[in-house]
Amino acid sequence: MKKFSVTIAGGGSTYTPGIVMLLLNNLDKFPLRQLKLYDNDKERQSIVADACEIIVKEMAPEVNFTATTDPEEGFSDIDFVMAHIRVGKYAMREKDEKIPLKYNVVGQETCGPGGIAYGMRSITGVLEILDYMEKYSPEAWMLNYSNPAAIVAEATRRLRPNSKILNICDMPIGIESRMAKAIGLESRKEMDVRYYGLNHFGWWTDIRDKEGNDLKPRIIEYVKEHGYDVGQHSDTSWQHTFQVAKDVQALDSETLPNTYLKYYLYGNQEVAHSDKNHTRANMVMEGREKNIFSECNRIVEAGTSEGTTIKAGDHASYIVDLARAIAYNRHERMLLIVENKGAINNFDETAMVEVPCLVGANGYEPLTQGNIPQFQKGLMEQQAAVEKLVVEAYIEKSYQKLWQALTVSKTVPNAEVAKQILDELMEANKEFWPELH
Repeated sequence: MKKFSVTIAGGGSTYTPGIVMLLLNNLDKFPLRQLKLYDNDKERQSIVADACEIIVKEMAPEVNFTATTDPEEGFSDIDFVMAHIRVGKYAMREKDEKIPLKYNVVGQETCGPGGIAYGMRSITGVLEILDYMEKYSPEAWMLNYSNPAAIVAEATRRLRPNSKILNICDMPIGIESRMAKAIGLESRKEMDVRYYGLNHFGWWTDIRDKEGNDLKPRIIEYVKEHGYDVGQHSDTSWQHTFQVAKDVQALDSETLPNTYLKYYLYGNQEVAHSDKNHTRANMVMEGREKNIFSECNRIVEAGTSEGTTIKAGDHASYIVDLARAIAYNRHERMLLIVENKGAINNFDETAMVEVPCLVGANGYEPLTQGNIPQFQKGLMEQQAAVEKLVVEAYIEKSYQKLWQALTVSKTVPNAEVAKQILDELMEANKEFWPELH
């Protein structure tokens, strides 16, 4: 059986140790000969990499492990790039969240002004990694789950239309796991779903078991009362997110919503619930980042991963499924962010939509979702316009296009506030954005 070579781009991420564990736990399904970490921040990556090296040696000594900041070393002789980069790290995420909140606008890393700012940073980083891959391993596939996925996907459509990149998001997978638990199923893989939308902006329209029985009415009944809260351990902000899904679902009683729609449909509530001085970025830096880095340091000091608290990143298990679908031509059904091209009949052909696709060795084949209702169509057209304007602003270095993008966003009340937020974000992102004129 062929063994694969994988590079994790964003090697210094707090999620990397969990993804390494996940890959090692799945060697029977997806065998590896080589695993590389790549990051442009050597110091941050080394914290993670030194621990991962010990984990790999103990769990799979036959797998060659390296960590590098050199693009040629990082991207030569590989089959897959698993990319989850964060340009500007959590320090910039904090600004993405806090600057809009000053104006009583949703402060969130992928939605609204924060997502736009992050998108303007991410485009350069994702294109850079894609170009490295195609230069040094032109047959490889890039499995990209770097946020904000919608803007990144639109940028790769425009700027690298022939690249072997698949854009994917873990949020629907996480929600489907909660749906399955809510009705007593062991796994989301016991369900076949129909879904349409944009990334972080979509709806489930049909959910069935493998015998074709309709599960959606039972899930809707649960969500009407509890949202997607199924009692799984999660911090306070996520508990609120899963509970408020019932309010979003009430707007269209026939479908089940992606949780991120709350930022667009109940933005006033989000702002009211937010601490403008202590946002989600602060919670992550004080929680997951601190915990993961201290555990990595503990492993290195002990010289063993025995007793580690690092768990396989189940939220990222779909990345292994995606790699296997390509490697073994499995024609597996998965949600991807792809150019519409008729997947949704009555929607912009060039919009990057999130729909079920069959994935195999030659890429993906979208499954048509037919016509969508006016409510969703109107919301999606507005949000797709934001994403397209952001990418146009990036390409043209256009201040005006970015101002328009912020103004069109449903999270921003008017053009005046859009301009005030933009000017602050521009100042904060001088190091990362193209110079706008």
